[in-house]
Amino acid sequence: MCLNKYMSRFSNFFSKPGPKKVLSFDGGGVRAIAGLVFLHKLEIESGRKISDMFDMFTGVSAGALNALCLSVNQMSAKEIKDYWAREYIDEITSSNFFWDKASIIQARPKYENSGRIEVLKKIFYDKSIGESIKPVVTLAYDVENRSYAVHSSYNTPGISVISACCASSAAPIYFPTYEAEDGGWYIDGGVVTNNPSLLAYTEAKKYFNTDNIQVLSIGTGINTRKISGKRSSSWGGVGWLRHDIMGIMLETGLENDLVQDLLGDSYLRVNSPIGNINRRLDDSSGPNLEKIHLMGMSWWDEFGDSALKFLDT
Repeated sequence: MCLNKYMSRFSNFFSKPGPKKVLSFDGGGVRAIAGLVFLHKLEIESGRKISDMFDMFTGVSAGALNALCLSVNQMSAKEIKDYWAREYIDEITSSNFFWDKASIIQARPKYENSGRIEVLKKIFYDKSIGESIKPVVTLAYDVENRSYAVHSSYNTPGISVISACCASSAAPIYFPTYEAEDGGWYIDGGVVTNNPSLLAYTEAKKYFNTDNIQVLSIGTGINTRKISGKRSSSWGGVGWLRHDIMGIMLETGLENDLVQDLLGDSYLRVNSPIGNINRRLDDSSGPNLEKIHLMGMSWWDEFGDSALKFLDT
Protein backbone atom coordinates (compact mmCIF):
# COMPACT_ATOMS: atom_id res chain seq x y z
CA MET A 1 0.00 0.00 0.00
CA CYS A 2 2.75 2.46 1.07
CA LEU A 3 4.89 1.36 -1.87
CA ASN A 4 2.05 2.04 -4.33
CA LYS A 5 1.48 5.46 -2.80
CA TYR A 6 5.16 6.25 -3.08
CA MET A 7 5.34 5.09 -6.70
CA SER A 8 2.30 7.20 -7.56
CA ARG A 9 3.95 10.32 -6.17
CA PHE A 10 7.20 9.44 -7.94
CA SER A 11 5.34 9.05 -11.24
CA ASN A 12 3.51 12.37 -10.82
CA PHE A 13 6.77 14.15 -10.08
CA PHE A 14 8.28 13.07 -13.39
CA SER A 15 5.08 13.15 -15.45
CA LYS A 16 5.00 15.35 -18.53
CA PRO A 17 3.33 18.71 -17.85
CA GLY A 18 0.02 19.35 -19.57
CA PRO A 19 -0.28 21.47 -22.70
CA LYS A 20 -0.22 25.24 -22.57
CA LYS A 21 -3.58 26.52 -23.75
CA VAL A 22 -3.89 29.64 -25.88
CA LEU A 23 -7.08 31.51 -26.79
CA SER A 24 -6.96 33.34 -30.13
CA PHE A 25 -9.47 35.95 -31.37
CA ASP A 26 -10.10 37.01 -34.97
CA GLY A 27 -10.97 40.56 -35.93
CA GLY A 28 -14.43 41.35 -37.25
CA GLY A 29 -15.93 44.45 -35.66
CA VAL A 30 -19.24 43.93 -33.90
CA ARG A 31 -19.28 40.29 -35.01
CA ALA A 32 -16.67 39.66 -32.28
CA ILE A 33 -19.68 39.59 -29.94
CA ALA A 34 -20.55 36.09 -31.19
CA GLY A 35 -17.35 34.70 -29.68
CA LEU A 36 -18.21 36.20 -26.31
CA VAL A 37 -21.64 34.57 -26.42
CA PHE A 38 -19.93 31.23 -27.06
CA LEU A 39 -17.35 31.76 -24.29
CA HIS A 40 -20.04 32.80 -21.81
CA LYS A 41 -21.73 29.45 -22.40
CA LEU A 42 -18.35 27.74 -21.95
CA GLU A 43 -17.94 29.46 -18.58
CA ILE A 44 -21.42 28.38 -17.48
CA GLU A 45 -20.99 24.76 -18.53
CA SER A 46 -17.46 24.38 -17.17
CA GLY A 47 -17.96 26.38 -13.98
CA ARG A 48 -14.71 28.25 -14.62
CA LYS A 49 -13.73 31.69 -15.90
CA ILE A 50 -12.15 31.89 -19.33
CA SER A 51 -9.27 33.87 -17.84
CA ASP A 52 -8.47 30.87 -15.63
CA MET A 53 -8.75 28.25 -18.38
CA PHE A 54 -6.04 29.62 -20.68
CA ASP A 55 -2.35 30.38 -20.28
CA MET A 56 -2.03 33.01 -23.01
CA PHE A 57 -4.34 35.27 -25.04
CA THR A 58 -3.92 36.59 -28.58
CA GLY A 59 -6.11 38.90 -30.63
CA VAL A 60 -6.27 41.13 -33.65
CA SER A 61 -8.50 44.16 -34.22
CA ALA A 62 -11.78 43.73 -32.30
CA GLY A 63 -10.36 40.44 -31.04
CA ALA A 64 -7.48 42.35 -29.43
CA LEU A 65 -9.99 44.07 -27.14
CA ASN A 66 -11.42 40.71 -26.05
CA ALA A 67 -7.94 39.28 -25.45
CA LEU A 68 -6.84 42.30 -23.41
CA CYS A 69 -10.00 42.29 -21.28
CA LEU A 70 -9.36 38.65 -20.38
CA SER A 71 -5.62 38.91 -19.76
CA VAL A 72 -5.29 42.34 -18.18
CA ASN A 73 -8.57 42.69 -16.27
CA GLN A 74 -9.44 38.99 -15.83
CA MET A 75 -13.01 39.81 -16.88
CA SER A 76 -15.65 37.19 -17.52
CA ALA A 77 -17.04 36.76 -21.03
CA LYS A 78 -20.31 38.33 -19.91
CA GLU A 79 -18.54 41.36 -18.44
CA ILE A 80 -16.73 41.92 -21.74
CA LYS A 81 -19.95 41.49 -23.69
CA ASP A 82 -21.50 44.28 -21.60
CA TYR A 83 -18.92 46.65 -23.09
CA TRP A 84 -20.19 45.67 -26.52
CA ALA A 85 -23.63 47.04 -25.64
CA ARG A 86 -25.25 49.46 -28.07
CA GLU A 87 -24.42 52.55 -25.95
CA TYR A 88 -20.70 51.78 -25.97
CA ILE A 89 -20.63 50.91 -29.66
CA ASP A 90 -22.36 54.23 -30.41
CA GLU A 91 -19.69 56.04 -28.39
CA ILE A 92 -16.89 54.17 -30.16
CA THR A 93 -18.34 55.00 -33.58
CA SER A 94 -18.92 58.70 -32.90
CA SER A 95 -17.73 61.13 -35.57
CA ASN A 96 -17.71 64.81 -36.46
CA PHE A 97 -17.07 64.05 -40.11
CA PHE A 98 -20.62 65.02 -41.04
CA TRP A 99 -20.01 64.97 -44.78
CA ASP A 100 -19.13 61.27 -44.95
CA LYS A 101 -22.73 60.08 -45.15
CA ALA A 102 -23.51 62.37 -48.05
CA SER A 103 -20.35 61.62 -49.98
CA ILE A 104 -20.26 58.87 -52.61
CA ILE A 105 -16.52 58.46 -52.10
CA GLN A 106 -15.39 58.55 -48.47
CA ALA A 107 -12.55 61.06 -48.29
CA ARG A 108 -11.77 60.62 -44.57
CA PRO A 109 -11.96 57.85 -41.97
CA LYS A 110 -15.55 57.08 -41.06
CA TYR A 111 -14.94 57.54 -37.32
CA GLU A 112 -12.56 59.37 -35.01
CA ASN A 113 -10.36 57.83 -32.32
CA SER A 114 -11.70 59.93 -29.44
CA GLY A 115 -14.84 57.88 -28.82
CA ARG A 116 -13.17 54.51 -28.60
CA ILE A 117 -10.34 55.92 -26.47
CA GLU A 118 -12.90 57.17 -23.95
CA VAL A 119 -14.53 53.73 -23.80
CA LEU A 120 -11.15 52.05 -23.39
CA LYS A 121 -10.27 54.41 -20.54
CA LYS A 122 -13.39 53.22 -18.72
CA ILE A 123 -12.19 49.63 -19.06
CA PHE A 124 -8.41 49.87 -18.59
CA TYR A 125 -7.73 53.32 -17.08
CA ASP A 126 -4.00 54.01 -17.63
CA LYS A 127 -2.71 50.44 -17.41
CA SER A 128 0.24 49.29 -19.47
CA ILE A 129 0.17 46.01 -21.34
CA GLY A 130 2.98 44.81 -19.06
CA GLU A 131 0.52 44.82 -16.14
CA SER A 132 -1.38 41.94 -17.72
CA ILE A 133 -2.00 39.05 -15.32
CA LYS A 134 -1.30 36.52 -18.07
CA PRO A 135 0.76 36.89 -21.27
CA VAL A 136 -1.12 38.62 -24.07
CA VAL A 137 -0.25 39.34 -27.71
CA THR A 138 -1.84 41.79 -30.15
CA LEU A 139 -1.09 42.29 -33.84
CA ALA A 140 -0.93 45.57 -35.77
CA TYR A 141 0.67 46.85 -38.98
CA ASP A 142 3.36 49.55 -38.94
CA VAL A 143 2.67 51.68 -42.04
CA GLU A 144 5.95 53.61 -41.97
CA ASN A 145 8.14 50.52 -41.69
CA ARG A 146 5.81 48.47 -43.92
CA SER A 147 5.90 45.58 -41.47
CA TYR A 148 3.67 43.69 -39.09
CA ALA A 149 4.05 44.73 -35.44
CA VAL A 150 3.51 42.51 -32.42
CA HIS A 151 2.77 44.10 -29.06
CA SER A 152 2.96 41.83 -26.04
CA SER A 153 3.01 41.97 -22.27
CA TYR A 154 6.54 40.54 -22.20
CA ASN A 155 8.34 42.17 -25.17
CA THR A 156 6.69 45.62 -25.20
CA PRO A 157 5.49 45.96 -21.58
CA GLY A 158 5.63 49.78 -21.55
CA ILE A 159 3.01 50.38 -24.22
CA SER A 160 -0.41 51.26 -22.82
CA VAL A 161 -3.27 48.82 -23.14
CA ILE A 162 -5.24 51.54 -24.94
CA SER A 163 -2.49 51.97 -27.53
CA ALA A 164 -2.12 48.23 -28.09
CA CYS A 165 -5.85 47.96 -28.65
CA CYS A 166 -6.19 51.06 -30.86
CA ALA A 167 -3.15 50.13 -32.95
CA SER A 168 -4.47 46.63 -33.58
CA SER A 169 -7.97 47.84 -34.50
CA ALA A 170 -7.32 50.95 -36.62
CA ALA A 171 -9.21 49.45 -39.54
CA PRO A 172 -8.61 51.39 -42.77
CA ILE A 173 -11.68 53.32 -43.91
CA TYR A 174 -13.23 53.03 -40.44
CA PHE A 175 -10.56 54.60 -38.13
CA PRO A 176 -7.51 56.86 -38.59
CA THR A 177 -3.99 55.48 -38.52
CA TYR A 178 -3.01 55.36 -34.84
CA GLU A 179 0.20 56.81 -33.34
CA ALA A 180 1.32 54.83 -30.28
CA GLU A 181 3.72 55.83 -27.48
CA ASP A 182 6.58 54.04 -29.21
CA GLY A 183 6.35 56.48 -32.11
CA GLY A 184 4.91 53.93 -34.53
CA TRP A 185 1.96 54.64 -36.82
CA TYR A 186 -0.30 51.61 -36.98
CA ILE A 187 -3.32 50.24 -38.79
CA ASP A 188 -5.42 47.15 -38.16
CA GLY A 189 -3.42 43.94 -37.81
CA GLY A 190 -6.08 42.16 -39.83
CA VAL A 191 -4.34 43.37 -42.99
CA VAL A 192 -1.56 40.91 -42.05
CA THR A 193 -3.80 38.10 -40.87
CA ASN A 194 -7.30 38.22 -39.46
CA ASN A 195 -6.84 34.81 -37.81
CA PRO A 196 -3.83 35.13 -35.47
CA SER A 197 -3.79 31.44 -34.49
CA LEU A 198 -0.39 30.79 -36.08
CA LEU A 199 1.01 33.84 -34.29
CA ALA A 200 -0.57 32.55 -31.08
CA TYR A 201 1.16 29.19 -31.49
CA THR A 202 4.61 30.59 -32.33
CA GLU A 203 4.51 33.17 -29.51
CA ALA A 204 3.39 30.55 -26.96
CA LYS A 205 6.08 28.14 -28.15
CA LYS A 206 8.77 30.77 -27.54
CA TYR A 207 7.32 32.10 -24.30
CA PHE A 208 6.70 28.73 -22.62
CA ASN A 209 9.64 26.97 -24.31
CA THR A 210 7.54 23.98 -25.33
CA ASP A 211 5.90 22.47 -28.40
CA ASN A 212 3.02 21.21 -26.28
CA ILE A 213 0.57 23.98 -27.24
CA GLN A 214 -3.19 23.90 -27.78
CA VAL A 215 -4.98 26.75 -29.56
CA LEU A 216 -8.69 27.51 -29.35
CA SER A 217 -9.42 29.90 -32.20
CA ILE A 218 -12.55 32.07 -32.15
CA GLY A 219 -13.71 33.45 -35.50
CA THR A 220 -16.19 36.18 -36.37
CA GLY A 221 -18.09 34.51 -39.18
CA ILE A 222 -17.32 33.95 -42.85
CA ASN A 223 -18.94 35.89 -45.70
CA THR A 224 -19.73 33.19 -48.26
CA ARG A 225 -21.88 35.33 -50.55
CA LYS A 226 -21.03 34.53 -54.15
CA ILE A 227 -19.32 37.22 -56.24
CA SER A 228 -20.08 37.20 -59.95
CA GLY A 229 -16.84 36.73 -61.81
CA LYS A 230 -18.26 38.28 -64.97
CA ARG A 231 -19.59 41.37 -63.20
CA SER A 232 -16.40 41.80 -61.20
CA SER A 233 -14.34 41.96 -64.38
CA SER A 234 -15.61 45.51 -64.97
CA TRP A 235 -15.17 46.87 -61.43
CA GLY A 236 -12.75 49.63 -60.59
CA GLY A 237 -11.85 50.89 -57.13
CA VAL A 238 -15.37 51.98 -56.16
CA GLY A 239 -16.91 48.76 -57.48
CA TRP A 240 -14.59 46.58 -55.43
CA LEU A 241 -15.13 48.71 -52.31
CA ARG A 242 -18.88 48.29 -52.72
CA HIS A 243 -18.47 44.54 -53.08
CA ASP A 244 -16.40 43.81 -49.98
CA ILE A 245 -12.81 43.92 -51.20
CA MET A 246 -11.78 44.45 -47.56
CA GLY A 247 -13.66 41.30 -46.54
CA ILE A 248 -11.94 39.34 -49.29
CA MET A 249 -8.53 40.55 -48.11
CA LEU A 250 -9.37 39.47 -44.55
CA GLU A 251 -10.36 35.91 -45.45
CA THR A 252 -8.97 33.40 -42.96
CA GLY A 253 -9.23 30.13 -44.86
CA LEU A 254 -5.52 29.81 -45.64
CA GLU A 255 -4.38 30.52 -42.08
CA ASN A 256 -6.95 28.10 -40.72
CA ASP A 257 -5.80 25.29 -43.01
CA LEU A 258 -2.13 25.91 -42.22
CA VAL A 259 -2.64 25.83 -38.47
CA GLN A 260 -4.90 22.78 -38.73
CA ASP A 261 -2.21 20.91 -40.65
CA LEU A 262 0.45 22.02 -38.16
CA LEU A 263 -1.38 21.33 -34.89
CA GLY A 264 -3.97 18.69 -35.77
CA ASP A 265 -6.09 17.85 -32.73
CA SER A 266 -4.32 20.54 -30.72
CA TYR A 267 -6.25 23.16 -32.71
CA LEU A 268 -9.98 23.85 -32.46
CA ARG A 269 -11.59 26.48 -34.69
CA VAL A 270 -14.99 27.96 -33.81
CA ASN A 271 -16.54 29.70 -36.82
CA SER A 272 -19.32 29.55 -39.43
CA PRO A 273 -20.80 31.45 -42.38
CA ILE A 274 -22.42 34.74 -41.35
CA GLY A 275 -25.70 33.94 -43.09
CA ASN A 276 -27.87 37.07 -43.13
CA ILE A 277 -25.68 39.05 -40.71
CA ASN A 278 -24.50 42.33 -42.24
CA ARG A 279 -20.95 41.91 -43.54
CA ARG A 280 -20.11 45.50 -42.54
CA LEU A 281 -18.09 45.63 -39.34
CA ASP A 282 -20.00 48.50 -37.71
CA ASP A 283 -23.69 47.57 -38.06
CA SER A 284 -24.83 47.92 -34.45
CA SER A 285 -28.54 47.95 -35.22
CA GLY A 286 -30.72 45.92 -32.88
CA PRO A 287 -31.69 43.30 -35.50
CA ASN A 288 -28.09 42.78 -36.58
CA LEU A 289 -26.80 42.44 -33.00
CA GLU A 290 -29.52 39.88 -32.33
CA LYS A 291 -28.41 37.85 -35.36
CA ILE A 292 -24.82 37.98 -34.11
CA HIS A 293 -25.96 36.75 -30.70
CA LEU A 294 -27.82 33.86 -32.33
CA MET A 295 -24.71 32.96 -34.35
CA GLY A 296 -22.78 32.68 -31.06
CA MET A 297 -25.48 30.42 -29.63
CA SER A 298 -25.39 28.24 -32.74
CA TRP A 299 -21.63 27.92 -32.28
CA TRP A 300 -22.22 26.51 -28.84
CA ASP A 301 -24.63 23.93 -30.25
CA GLU A 302 -22.02 22.91 -32.85
CA PHE A 303 -18.73 23.28 -30.97
CA GLY A 304 -19.63 23.30 -27.26
CA ASP A 305 -18.92 19.64 -26.54
CA SER A 306 -15.69 19.78 -28.53
CA ALA A 307 -14.56 22.84 -26.57
CA LEU A 308 -15.22 21.16 -23.23
CA LYS A 309 -13.28 18.06 -24.30
CA PHE A 310 -10.52 20.27 -25.73
CA LEU A 311 -10.05 21.92 -22.35
CA ASP A 312 -9.93 18.60 -20.52
CA THR A 313 -7.06 17.19 -22.57
